[in-house]
Amino acid sequence: MIKYHKTAPDITIAEISGEELIISEVQDFLEIMADIGFTGCNRMVIHEKNLHQDFFNLRTGLAGEILQKISNYRMKLAIIGDFTNIKSKSLQDFIRESNRGNMIFFVENIDTALLKLK
Repeated sequence: MIKYHKTAPDITIAEISGEELIISEVQDFLEIMADIGFTGCNRMVIHEKNLHQDFFNLRTGLAGEILQKISNYRMKLAIIGDFTNIKSKSLQDFIRESNRGNMIFFVENIDTALLKLK
């Protein structure tokens, strides 16, 4: 399910959610990007539960491939979840570095996501 948030006259943010939607391959993500791209939207929010666990295992390469698509297509992305208890040092570093930039954010709630993507 895609819900759209209009945060300014020229900014619309797509929120991807729903229990049945799990992004497990890059192609899944590209299809969502295409769907929201047709509306002119270039910012999206995805909930942690909608990403396959392979995304959070950096060795699989899924996160790197998906985030490369974000960069290539000049989109912005916020991922909502609880990232406070992550045991993997490399994932902690990855999240910290992402949050220092201006394209990809790991945040705790929709309000923070919308604020970061504004």
